[in-house]
Amino acid sequence: MPPVIQPGELGFVVTLAGSASLSSAARELGLSKAAVSKRLALIEQRSGVALVNRTTRRMSLTPEGEIVAECARRILGEIDELGQSLQRSRQAPRGLLRINATLGFGRSHVAPVISRFVKRHPEVEVQLQLSVNPPPLTDDAFDVCIRFGEPPDARVIARRLAPNRRLLCASPAYLARHGVPRTPQDLLRHNCIGIRQGDEAYGTLRLSTGSGARRRSETVKTRGTLATNDGEIAVAWALEGHGILMRAEWDIARHLKSGRLVPVLPAWQTPEADVYAVVPQRLQLATRVRAFVDFIADEFAELKAA
Repeated sequence: MPPVIQPGELGFVVTLAGSASLSSAARELGLSKAAVSKRLALIEQRSGVALVNRTTRRMSLTPEGEIVAECARRILGEIDELGQSLQRSRQAPRGLLRINATLGFGRSHVAPVISRFVKRHPEVEVQLQLSVNPPPLTDDAFDVCIRFGEPPDARVIARRLAPNRRLLCASPAYLARHGVPRTPQDLLRHNCIGIRQGDEAYGTLRLSTGSGARRRSETVKTRGTLATNDGEIAVAWALEGHGILMRAEWDIARHLKSGRLVPVLPAWQTPEADVYAVVPQRLQLATRVRAFVDFIADEFAELKAA
């Protein structure tokens, strides 16, 4: 069954709505008056209602015609806006770009990327805000949020930038003094450095091992004499031999490589916390936003490959 109003007829209806007579509408459309009358009659036949009141000298829209014309204007406006967005996407990025990231990761990894981004795109002005707790997904204060873990909210666009594992680690000196944990429950006898960030339950570790039917999980409530909301401070404490720390691989990779920190319980994994760029749906076509998300994704891919 054909639609009551076909896409190609939207402009026809809007032209009729803005014309004083069928004759003036015909001139505007470049058609004969007979052709305009025939096309209007076909639309009214399909819809089952009259759209135009015809008199010998003037015409006017019926209430149903006004509704159709209003909807047609809105649809054509949205199509035009889409076209302009696509056209802007081919232009050089410019304007204000507001970015949010967590304290440690934003300082160590996002800020350097922004520095390289603005050198390539000097017409973009960037405001970076670092925070302990990520802002709500419905907050319009930011254009791009760098987050750990894929957000469940369908009102935003989330692009995975890089994998991210959280690892348990400690200094060799600490493990030499206190022993090496063999099971998650052994952590209860150790000093664990706490990080108070986000909405995660403080000091609660969820670990799993194995795969398929043999996969098993354990939850451990750890204790320790040191806690902070700053990841860099926590890493420094671990390097100084104060205890066992769970931290993102991004933040401790160089220390693991040098041997200043060593993995603890390497056969046990934590829940995934990959790095995502989160963008409001209304901004997904904005040139400055797309350019930055593409840029940071490429930068992170190069870092992980190095």
